[in-house]
Amino acid sequence: MSVNYPWGIMSTDQTAASKTASRMNWGGNYAFQAATLHEPGTVDEVREIVARAAKVKALGSAHSFNSIADTDGTQVSLARLKSMELNVAEKTVTVGSGIIYAQLAPYLHERGFAVHNLASLPHISVVGACLTATHGSGSGNGCLSTAVSGFEFVAADGSLQTLSRAKDGELFAGAVVNLGGLGIITSVTLEVQPAFEVAQSVYEGLALSQLEKHLEEIFLSGYSVSLFTDWQEQRIRQVWVKRRVESGVPPVFAPELFGATLATKTLHPLPNGSTENRTVQLGIPGPSFERLPHFRPDLTPSNGEELQTEYFVPLDRGYEAIMAVEELRDRITPHLFISELRTVAADDLWMSMAYRRPSLALHFTWKRNWEGVREVLPLIEAKLAPFAARPHWAKLFTVPPAQVQQLYPRMYDFKALLAKYDPQGKFRNAFLDTNVFDL
Repeated sequence: MSVNYPWGIMSTDQTAASKTASRMNWGGNYAFQAATLHEPGTVDEVREIVARAAKVKALGSAHSFNSIADTDGTQVSLARLKSMELNVAEKTVTVGSGIIYAQLAPYLHERGFAVHNLASLPHISVVGACLTATHGSGSGNGCLSTAVSGFEFVAADGSLQTLSRAKDGELFAGAVVNLGGLGIITSVTLEVQPAFEVAQSVYEGLALSQLEKHLEEIFLSGYSVSLFTDWQEQRIRQVWVKRRVESGVPPVFAPELFGATLATKTLHPLPNGSTENRTVQLGIPGPSFERLPHFRPDLTPSNGEELQTEYFVPLDRGYEAIMAVEELRDRITPHLFISELRTVAADDLWMSMAYRRPSLALHFTWKRNWEGVREVLPLIEAKLAPFAARPHWAKLFTVPPAQVQQLYPRMYDFKALLAKYDPQGKFRNAFLDTNVFDL
């Protein structure tokens, strides 16, 4: 049988193990090293695979830029676990681990519901995003993981386990963002809300100096706000403002936003970038899932051909952090496609990058030149170290493991949680051993 994966097409007999050829992640920068790959079609098949494996790791939509989803043992693609079940009374939806947001969001909209937020790319798996605290933007919006109210997973012994916010309390807060170290997640339950509409417009040419006194005000100018910069000329190239439509009345976008001017045509963050895959701008209202992402959910973007890095700093020190990075502008720009600045609300999830602090996220989309990027990252990380910057778990960073662990007050408790459910380290891999266990 031929299966179309995010990283290409390979032949597999579904539940039987197959040798992995040269399988790459979405960005094209990482080749998976797992010796075998399974694609089970049922939870029982997942349980059988896990029970007999010495080392095993789940694979979602392959959008991580590092080795977090890899293993030197067995890799389990969850692509065939495609269930979706809406509970109208509870206002929750339970989805299988093969579902991506571009599938979930239209399903919910047709039934009058929506998730609270979406990442810029809706083609990522729901479970993978929640396990790594992936996020969208909005000072009042928690990361995507904050919508999780429960999940089901296969533990190391092959047993099926469930955890929920209602019954597991503090333990649940530690388990949601588990970096794949708890077990193989087979389904996740998310809180949903009534469907809503959003309109987005873009402003051009915001002076960087405006952020000194108005940073939080600018990020509060919409339900979701993104600032794009190439770090040159002391300015933000574009400000993407996404506002909720309240009571059926489209939001008003003023001609200027702190000196930035309202665009009169659809824009791409890059000067010559194609706008074909971009969500609708120009203040035209539409369903939230067709406006909150930057990419249209009904079109599949081309493979990444890029590298990504992201760091989270306390929002109240956001301007200082931005200006510290700006000092490196001439080192950064030759390797950069674009940077995006976003905000994320604080949460109580132990391993979330926004754990107990409202955060500014500084995102870098790099040209796929790892040698050049690898030289720049330590410089950026040194500039951001005074702000206790937490790197995104699923993206590229060079922060020393001991420093990473110090950034999370509940790191010791998280290690104990993983040891409780996986005492033999079946779900551990090089990424976890290095960055969590420092081995």
